[in-house]
Amino acid sequence: MSAQLALFADTAPAPKTKRVRRIHPSVPEMPATTVPAALLRAADWILLNSSGGKDSQAMASHVCELAAKLGLLHRVVIVHADLGDIEWGNTRKLAQEQARRLGVRFEVVKAEGGDLLARTVARFFKLKAKAEKEAREEGRDPATAKVAPAWPSSSARWCTSDLKRGPIRKLMTRLVAELGDLGRPVRILNCMGQRAAESAPRAKLARVEIDRPASNGRRHITTWRPIHGWSDAEVWKEIDRSGLPYHEAYDWGMSRLSCSFCVLGCEADVVLAARLRPKKAAEYVAVEKKVGADFKHGLSMRQIIERAKSLDAEHGELRRPPRGTALSGYIGKKATRKYLARVERGRLNLAA
Repeated sequence: MSAQLALFADTAPAPKTKRVRRIHPSVPEMPATTVPAALLRAADWILLNSSGGKDSQAMASHVCELAAKLGLLHRVVIVHADLGDIEWGNTRKLAQEQARRLGVRFEVVKAEGGDLLARTVARFFKLKAKAEKEAREEGRDPATAKVAPAWPSSSARWCTSDLKRGPIRKLMTRLVAELGDLGRPVRILNCMGQRAAESAPRAKLARVEIDRPASNGRRHITTWRPIHGWSDAEVWKEIDRSGLPYHEAYDWGMSRLSCSFCVLGCEADVVLAARLRPKKAAEYVAVEKKVGADFKHGLSMRQIIERAKSLDAEHGELRRPPRGTALSGYIGKKATRKYLARVERGRLNLAA
């Protein structure tokens, strides 16, 4: 028996070791402070992540107001990760206009290698090749190999890491280089518009924390979620206060922005998106066929399109809602008219 065990040990494949990411010893484990003014004063760069959505918009105007009072607006940079045609139209233009009105620097980053749909197809064939290779090595029929899901999901949010986090970290590298040698790591305060009210996972996020994986010997990244405890009403009141334009998708009825068809979005949102962007929805159907899996677990884009068509048949095609529809539900029609007048004075035509 012992000889058989020895033979098995010699021929069995070695277990795969999980890669351990090394954290530079200079990176602190805990933030030195959680006080907003102290966080801002300590930062060499104040980086505001903007998707163009209401939460990042409210976060940006709120932080810029605090930074202005401290005389630190020159350290503020708004960054927008351009997702291409999978996001709502004019989102990049809107984020840039918001930065202009706030009087701060604006940067755009974009991942190389195609948008989400192209990456999903490429990911599928990569996963398929891996599954077939493993099947052959184990003496199984490659044709029966089970391929892991290619679409992003709550458990595999590669869309965020590939299309947003990675490109933004490259910007961080550039910002560090701009400051030259300070004799110490550059301190970047990375501000996010994530709120606890959005989801259970986001409710568990810390308001302030050290982003150790993004930090190294040249930069220390502190993540700050300034509006983490805000309600929807507080977000919309900040939009009114700031006078910054918000995306018209909210007036149409969308509850969130960024990708038109977010795999993590609610069914009502993706059905509405299919009514507003039928051609783009059809592209998702084509990708579903290529990768042999539904866009959302248990809900295909084809089903989403069918529900969208049923609503159009029952209620008629969607008509453009009055500007300010989303905001008026929180501050009233009179206050919304005043807000729209302030927006209009900025002379931005997002429909152009």
